[in-house]
Formats: sequence, structure tokens, C-alpha cells
Amino acid sequence: MGIPEAALKEIIARALAEDIGSGDLTTTATVDAVAECRAEIVAKADGVIAGMPVAKTTFKTLNSGVEFEPLVREGAWVSEGTVVARVAGNARGILTAERTALNFLQRISGIATLTAEYVQAIDGTKARIVDTRKTAPGLRVLDKYAVHAGGGFNHRIGLFDGVLIKDNHLRAAGGVGEAVRRAKTAVHHMVKVEVEVQTLDEVEEALDAEADLILLDNMTLDEIREAVEIIGGRCQTEVSGGISLDTVSATAECGVDFISVGALTHSAPALDLSLEIADD
Repeated sequence: MGIPEAALKEIIARALAEDIGSGDLTTTATVDAVAECRAEIVAKADGVIAGMPVAKTTFKTLNSGVEFEPLVREGAWVSEGTVVARVAGNARGILTAERTALNFLQRISGIATLTAEYVQAIDGTKARIVDTRKTAPGLRVLDKYAVHAGGGFNHRIGLFDGVLIKDNHLRAAGGVGEAVRRAKTAVHHMVKVEVEVQTLDEVEEALDAEADLILLDNMTLDEIREAVEIIGGRCQTEVSGGISLDTVSATAECGVDFISVGALTHSAPALDLSLEIADD
């Protein structure tokens, strides 16, 4: 998954404006306008490095002459102490962009790291780890990119590219069957209709209404296994609801197709990174 250039430029411009405001008082006061420097970005913890294109664009937005050299591939797992990139050029430009670039890189790498841990935990099963819409407002394209970089898969990007009928839709529409039938009548035939269910009776209703995907929400492992047996491959299955690294493997072994994890984007700790100017 790539990051649309226009969206990336808008996000970076907004972030830089938030940080710089009317000007970087400290850097302007202490660093000569023509000073040059070289710096390294160093991993302060083990994890997946992702977001290099975002960091590079951030530095170059302030000074196009800044050189940014990634030293590890996007999505690589690195150990604490690894130099992951080098930056060289105008010192003012580098120092002013430093925090914004690192904020992006740390968040994206943190999400990618947590995603990779989930993906590794279900290795050997057919299940896929997918994200949700529980992303930072305004940063969804970056959060979704980060999940992909960590080996996960993207669920729908927004409300516009897929139908997912959840509990409140069911209450408003009058039940599983009625909601699915309305959705399949209303949308284009190329759009899949997924419905969230919480009981085995609702699984049967969803099958009768010919849902394309059934989301098993907050079910026990025994219920998930029984639901998968009832569905019998007639449609794809997804599981959600409090899935943790401790429980994801057992969930995957129930035979589901997808496991959605909101924590990937709403609770992933940032990966600790720092920028250190080299002594000449």
C-alpha cells in the first residue's frame, strides 16, 4: 500500500505548521543560516522500521537540498542501536524538521511493530490480521500504511468503500436479515456486504440473507468454532472484540479468515527513535 502524494504533503504541511508556527525560535537563535550538518537516526529499541518516505518528505519539505538516506529496507525488523537512516544538509532545516519527522517515523514504526507481532503469532494458520477504522483522526492513510508495512492487511479505508453492518445499524434497521437485505439491494453488486453478529442464531440469519462476510463479535472460542462449522465456507468469516497477543493464536486456529484488531492503530506504542548530529 502506497501513500497518496497529495495526502502526504497535506499531512506533513499541517504537522510542520503546528510545530513551527511563526518560526523556530531556538534554532534560528543558535544556528547559523548557512551551517551544514550530518545526522543519524538511531533505533532506541527493537522493532519494525516503517515510514521512511514520510520522514524523507518531511525533511525535504523545509529544505529540498537535505539528503535523506535510508539504511534499512521499509518494514525491516531492527535491533536497538541500529542506525536506520542518515540525514545531511542545512542544519537549520534538519533541526527544525527533526521532531515532526521523528513523530511520524516513531508512530508508523510502532504500529508496524505491533502488527508484525500479531502476524507472527498466527503464522501457520489461514487467518489474516486486519486493521479497523480506529485510527488517529487525519492520519488514517499513514496508520493503514503502517499496518501493511508490518505484514497486516487493510480493512475498508472508510465508510465509502465497504458495507459493514454493526450492532447499532441492526437496531435501527430491525435485525440482521432485514439489514443485510437492505444493504444488498442498495449497493453496487461489486460491493461486499459484511454484517456483525453476536449469537449463533444471528449467524443463521446472516447466511439466510446471503451476507458476503460474517463478523463474529465478542464470541468465545467455542462459539467461534461452532459458527465456522455452521457457515461451512458459504461466506468468509471475521472475528473481532478484545483480541490480544495472548489470544490471537487460539482465535486463528478456529479456522476464521480474518481477525480485526483495533489495538494495532489505537494502542500501539511508538517505537523509540532519536536523531543524533555527528561530530565533524
